[in-house]
Amino acid sequence: MSMTSLARSSAASQSIGAYLRSWRQRRRMSQLDLALEAEISARHLSFMETGRSSPSRDMVLRLAERLDVPLRERNVMLVAAGYAPAFPQRPLDDPAMTAARRAVDRVLAAHEPSPALAIDRHWNLVAANRMVAPLLDGVPQRLLGQPFNVLRLSFHPEGLAPRTVNLGEWCAHLLERLARQCEATADPDLVALYDELKAMPVPAAPRRPDADFVAVPFQLRYGDGILSFLSTTMVFGTPVDITLSELAIETFFPADETTAARLRALAVS
Repeated sequence: MSMTSLARSSAASQSIGAYLRSWRQRRRMSQLDLALEAEISARHLSFMETGRSSPSRDMVLRLAERLDVPLRERNVMLVAAGYAPAFPQRPLDDPAMTAARRAVDRVLAAHEPSPALAIDRHWNLVAANRMVAPLLDGVPQRLLGQPFNVLRLSFHPEGLAPRTVNLGEWCAHLLERLARQCEATADPDLVALYDELKAMPVPAAPRRPDADFVAVPFQLRYGDGILSFLSTTMVFGTPVDITLSELAIETFFPADETTAARLRALAVS
């Protein structure tokens, strides 16, 4: 099933049985596989998928958990089954999210003098530490309107693309990550973003001959030198709020001592 068809399937109004079947197929599980995971009979699962049996609220949540369905879509499944949503969605500036927002701010600040940023499910910037802004020097302000999309900025010919030394390699890495998100979530906005970025004029990624290669670096021209980073992604381990479950913190570590020294100097300038 293509990413576009997955997105259309997710966006359409379906019965709970159709949702269960769609997510099971997306996870490449047979009815027997899922039944064993959920500790129910394959016959019972088949009846739920075909509408011959109506799952309880707890059963919907149990199956959604086994299928690793995003919290946002678990609410959709509950509504399709005739139940109220179980997971709230509050903005980060909601008083109930104060502790979570403080945790995000602490992580970002603690990562200095290296850059780090927080993004939402569509890769829009939510927050960043003070080391990110200097790396965006020269980017037109119209591309930095809030919220700006981090991926779009990376690919844009007036964004970071002209200064990215290994543009083809880095963009191929980002597209691969985005493709996995599209497959996992069937989010139509992510699919549209993938199609948009895929059409950008980016060179093909070269093949790396070195056997010691373990991760794709992000190499950015800055001033008269090149900053080289390795990136990692952090997520909250046990979120019960949709906004928090979709938040990711992207952290960049210096890949060499030259970059580390430049960042230390930049932090005190």
